[in-house]
Amino acid sequence: MLPVLIVVGVIVLLVLWFVGLYNGLISLRNRVQEAWAQIDTELKRRHDLIGNLVETVKGYAMHERGTLEAVTAARASAMAPGQSPAQAAKSEAALSQALVRLNAVAEAYPDLKANVNFLELQRELTSTEDRIASARRYYNANVRELNTKVETIPTNFVAGIAHVGRAEYFEAEGEDREPAKVDFNTGGYGQPGGGSVGGAAPAGPAIGAPAGPQDQAAPPSMGTPITPPPAPPVPPAPPAAS
Repeated sequence: MLPVLIVVGVIVLLVLWFVGLYNGLISLRNRVQEAWAQIDTELKRRHDLIGNLVETVKGYAMHERGTLEAVTAARASAMAPGQSPAQAAKSEAALSQALVRLNAVAEAYPDLKANVNFLELQRELTSTEDRIASARRYYNANVRELNTKVETIPTNFVAGIAHVGRAEYFEAEGEDREPAKVDFNTGGYGQPGGGSVGGAAPAGPAIGAPAGPQDQAAPPSMGTPITPPPAPPVPPAPPAAS
């Protein structure tokens, strides 16, 4: 009787172990899907804001047709349905590059940069970009955990039975891995105040070089010259003897 109970106990433990691994994988897969849904929502909002931004720029820079059409085409590509996370990341990177060019156009139109609607769209787009970055980090962290479990023993055996596979990261590959930063609040093309990239500070005089007139220190002041005291009066000569 005891051996039978031991066998039954081992079977029960194995079943519980399998159920625990199975439920863990399903829960992790659901977290990945929920994280992607959050990213998808923010990307749709980003696309809407960019569309409104393009329409606002058209009112001030209609002749910048090439840049506006490039942004519109990149936006349409990013909005294409059925993209995998990796494909969406590549499309969004291309859209960010187009927005950088649109930023350069906006710099040439002070009236556009002062437009209230344009400023509000900038603010909302920046806020959306921040939320996308946060959601991407959360999504990629869950994808990393899921992929690790799918590829390692013993959960890889359970993953095959549960039909749980690897998920894709939301990040571009190669040159598009680091998306361009979209910033409409600079004074120039990606530089605060319109400064040049990597501009060096004005150099001081070279060490060991002879100082110029403006660099030479004035000689130390010697103060007011001291006037010597006057000589004592000479006493009168004594009278001559008679």
